[in-house]
Amino acid sequence: MTELTAHGFAYSDGDVDTNTSSNPSLNAMIEQRYSRRQALRSGAIAASAAVFGGAVLAGCDSAATGTDPFPTIVSVGSSGASKSGRVVTLTGNATDNGPTASVWIQTQGPAVTLSNPNAATTSFIAPSVAGGTTLRFDYRAVDSAGQVSTQSVTVAIEAAELGFTSIAKNRNDIVSVPAGYSVSVLTRLGDPIASGVPAYKNDGTDTDFANRIGDHGDALYWYGLSAAGARDDNSSVRGLMVQNHENLSVQYLHPAGPTTPGGVRPEAEALKEIEAHGVSVTEVVEGAGRAWTYVQNSTFNRRITPSTPMVFNGPVRGATLLRTPFSTDGTAGRGTINNCANGHTLWGTNITCEENWAGYFRRSGDDAQRTPRELVALRRYGVTSSSGSYGWSTVTPADTNNTLFRRWDARATAGGTATTDWRNEPNQFGWVVEIDPYDKTKAPRKRTALGRMGHEGAWLSNATPGKKLAVYLGDDSRGEYFYKFVSNATWTASDAQAADRLAIGDKYLDAGTLYVARFNADGSGTWLPLVFGQVPNRPAVNADPEYVFADQADILTNARLAADAVGATRMDRPEWTATNPVTGEIYLTLTNNNASLRPITGTNAANPRHYNDPKGASNQYGNPNGHILRLRETGDDPAAIAFAWDIYLFGADSAEANSDVNISGLTAANDFSSPDGLWFSRPTNAGGLVKPLLWIQTDDGAFTDRTNNQMLVAMPGVTGDGANVTITNRGSGGTTGTQATRRGALATDATLKRFLVGPIGCEITGVDSTPDGRTLFVGIQHPGEDGTAAAPDSGWPATQATGTAPAGTRPRSAVVVITKNDGGVVGL
Repeated sequence: MTELTAHGFAYSDGDVDTNTSSNPSLNAMIEQRYSRRQALRSGAIAASAAVFGGAVLAGCDSAATGTDPFPTIVSVGSSGASKSGRVVTLTGNATDNGPTASVWIQTQGPAVTLSNPNAATTSFIAPSVAGGTTLRFDYRAVDSAGQVSTQSVTVAIEAAELGFTSIAKNRNDIVSVPAGYSVSVLTRLGDPIASGVPAYKNDGTDTDFANRIGDHGDALYWYGLSAAGARDDNSSVRGLMVQNHENLSVQYLHPAGPTTPGGVRPEAEALKEIEAHGVSVTEVVEGAGRAWTYVQNSTFNRRITPSTPMVFNGPVRGATLLRTPFSTDGTAGRGTINNCANGHTLWGTNITCEENWAGYFRRSGDDAQRTPRELVALRRYGVTSSSGSYGWSTVTPADTNNTLFRRWDARATAGGTATTDWRNEPNQFGWVVEIDPYDKTKAPRKRTALGRMGHEGAWLSNATPGKKLAVYLGDDSRGEYFYKFVSNATWTASDAQAADRLAIGDKYLDAGTLYVARFNADGSGTWLPLVFGQVPNRPAVNADPEYVFADQADILTNARLAADAVGATRMDRPEWTATNPVTGEIYLTLTNNNASLRPITGTNAANPRHYNDPKGASNQYGNPNGHILRLRETGDDPAAIAFAWDIYLFGADSAEANSDVNISGLTAANDFSSPDGLWFSRPTNAGGLVKPLLWIQTDDGAFTDRTNNQMLVAMPGVTGDGANVTITNRGSGGTTGTQATRRGALATDATLKRFLVGPIGCEITGVDSTPDGRTLFVGIQHPGEDGTAAAPDSGWPATQATGTAPAGTRPRSAVVVITKNDGGVVGL
């Protein structure tokens, strides 16, 4: 994007490090008294210019007067403007017949940090502004006699805009990003994170995943560290990367894939698979040349697996439903699993969410040992597998007292109880889990007040002192619901820096009210409380009898049943949420739905589409491309019980979709399908201020004949900025139906662009940045997921450097680092 002026002069410098010059300061030189006879002076030539995006800015002279020769400054160039978040470089020069020193001083406009203010060339990141704002800088030169010459230069800063050209859809086996950006790999499946753990061989023989990066990296978040190793929310060069590990590409974890000799899983194989789940905490640092690495032997490094001790907090703690042989009083548990999306708190803790946990359990053939109420709940949550996803319960451990495998068999035994068999073990999962990433001695806490479901994420509202906090929760399954939790406690700003972080979590996350959303056709909505005494019995459904709630612990443990009972709106697979840091609006990805759960006769205003997006010879009826919903609480109060909503964006294939499907007006430069991950840039940099950037990640199968999964970046408007529309849905056999809905403003190249396309077979999931916005971290999950150990269908990340890898290279989930080559804020 460089445009050279007629002078043929351009300079770009992304270095924003603090000044390390040992030169004396300008003020010190001025204060120092020199004998005039000690200074030699003569005429000189110098230049001063400001460069941004390749353009040259003007300056105006204001030289001091006097009888002795002063340092001479000559200006060149012409005035210009830059955009928020971009690098601006100031260049000056001064000479005299003796030594000179110089300094850049800002004299007007929002304060910026100059990289090397005592050097001839310095740079800064253009600050966030809502409109035209002028910055003024003095370039001051002083000679050895203390005589000063000054020249001023102005920089006009405009509001931020998307500062890159959208990349094309592709099916390459690399991470593709726009021109002007670089990609490097930070951490990968199997990387050792403890001293003495050998490097990952990636041939299926590796072990000890309790000390390695896990598989299927999902949501991630950066937690800053100071040079001394303390929490530092402003650090952009040293921090902790906390990442979820949702699931497995199990075919690559073993030499030739998993085995089941005699119908029994080998203990070593099952242990590896269990330990590859969970969460990792890894120290990462920026080094010379902005190269990022992780610290293998950091004392902060930690793996949290399905076997890690946990404690239960909140209303369900100690309930009969949580009692097991491991915790006969229902207060403790072991581990977290299928950790998908996330959240973070203002007090410096991480939230990880247990999503599709039900399928890991073996449970069938024990109906006679269960009550009718238990069977209703088990069916509603899908705890119905006859083997469990990986057959872990079939392991015969070498230590007969080891119950880490037996616990996955949730069958009730004849004559048994909750504390003699593992019938209640499924109730220990499906919760939101809070972790202190800075203190590995603290056991994670399962926050039962936030309800039990297939949690995709838990994102906090904006915080206002004296107001309650809300946590927004998607239940990731087709036809499930959107929830929020509202704390009883009101926000106290000083809690953000409390030393006992999990105790602050106790304050805000253990007591409050869980609600579920009902979306009305007129663009309004209501939060329905899930409170014992206010929730009616869940009516009989098909073969299920009426469900009568016993108490609040029952409602929270079986939140899906309670949401059924109050008549909430079933959604098209509600996944990630994100909170706009400026407006407080909440965004929710609705990834997709099929014709069975979203028939043409079953649409509604908030889930309005039923259509076909053919993939090859296969039809895909329902809502295969998904959409993103947006809501704004009444009075911008997180505790409000009413809200307004619209559909911010509809996913669609721009090449095939008609106006009843491509409702947002997508083009080849920004079309997408199955939105999943969602994140707003941090409000500590220009990307998250005024009009924050919204990052959208996809987990798609419907559109993968066109492109690998992708990440887009948007600059959204506000709820209600679009129009009321009525669309015509088209089903199989030529059936049609109409549906009124509310769409947001149409997408344009200025408001939505494709920023990244991932390698073959991957999902793009997990995104965060350093506080300064100059480094972006992105998760690449399960590349090559459809391949085999003998024939991988991706070699990434080994392919990233050249596009190819040696035959047979096994793919690995990984975190990539993306930086802008000129050092500016990513995306701007």
